[in-house]
Amino acid sequence: MDLSPPPLALYLHFPWCVRKCPYCDFNSHTLHGELAHEAYVDALLRDLEVQAPGVGMRPVISLFLGGGTPSLFPPDALGRLFEGLRRRLGLAPDAEITLEANPGTIERGRFAAYRAVGINRVSLGAQSFDPRLLERLGRIHTAGETRAAAEELHAAGLDNFNLDLMYGLPGQTLDGALEDVRSALALAPAHLSHYQLTMEPGTVFGGRPPAGLPDDDRSLAMQEQGQAAMAAAGLRHYEVSAYARPGRQCAHNLNYWSFGDYLGLGAGAHGKLTRGDGGQVVRTVREREPRRYLARGCSAAPDPQVVPPADLPFEFMMNALRLVGGFDPAWFESRTRLSWATVALRLGQLAQRGLLQEGGAGWRPTERGLRFLNDVVAEFLPAPVNAAARKNPIGPVV
Repeated sequence: MDLSPPPLALYLHFPWCVRKCPYCDFNSHTLHGELAHEAYVDALLRDLEVQAPGVGMRPVISLFLGGGTPSLFPPDALGRLFEGLRRRLGLAPDAEITLEANPGTIERGRFAAYRAVGINRVSLGAQSFDPRLLERLGRIHTAGETRAAAEELHAAGLDNFNLDLMYGLPGQTLDGALEDVRSALALAPAHLSHYQLTMEPGTVFGGRPPAGLPDDDRSLAMQEQGQAAMAAAGLRHYEVSAYARPGRQCAHNLNYWSFGDYLGLGAGAHGKLTRGDGGQVVRTVREREPRRYLARGCSAAPDPQVVPPADLPFEFMMNALRLVGGFDPAWFESRTRLSWATVALRLGQLAQRGLLQEGGAGWRPTERGLRFLNDVVAEFLPAPVNAAARKNPIGPVV
């Protein structure tokens, strides 16, 4: 069994948005007044200083700036942040550095400036190209702004970019969903995230679902026909909701799905780390409210919560089974420190039911298994809660 620690990534959360979308359950807060970007960069660097002893000099393979809306921050502020990060940790020379961006918050010329300070990948929140649907989703941008942003990405040499695209939207037809995919493909992205709108608890849509949502059969047709269009354009389906050109899979998210480690900085950021002393897996979470995070939450080390060994099979499978190509059994043993025998019987039973199969990189879901992935993953929950979990699935499959 390989006992070396898994790859390490860094996630930085930027919690402000111009406006909160009604479907969003991320830790985001409507921006009131001027953005205190200098103070927040200082807070992120303090946060790193108190957490850095937990990772030592392990190389960091990727950075992901998520939100919220990180593109509200000017390039010079992010440049100062990256300089501080490099002084405090071992950032790999070829690290993937992704910026999430809203087309409605990008000023002309900013992508070239972002590239100059180190950004080498961008994830653009398009969601749809239908003006009526963008309005219903509460988006602040237009389809024209998405197209202009994509043109500017290409002009800046940032052709490694993702477009987020939703389907199953209120009032959306199958033809409309396919037209969204065709519009996205016309912008020549390296990566597409194509996922179904879900009604998350605690959101506006979760409390008051919008009228006109497509039924399950129509949503499935949107997914399958959209997937066929992306395959015809050369984008390979490699994760439940992710499609990429060869060599352009998102390294940061692949690290999540292969149960790698990640340090979480910023208001509401989550982390997952493997401790060298026995290989314990611990999870961390930072203060969610931005003002409290800035005042004191960034200056104290988070309280790590040890993941019980009995929960590790579920935690691992919840991530690894999202990979269309499957996972190497050696990952399971090295990243959970558990014997393969812990899950071998259950995997075989799921294979007999036509939900999993062995081949390629190892174990992977079948086409049917991907459709019922919540139920498949729930099979790995500790026995006392297994039955209840199947009645209350772990969340949307997108």
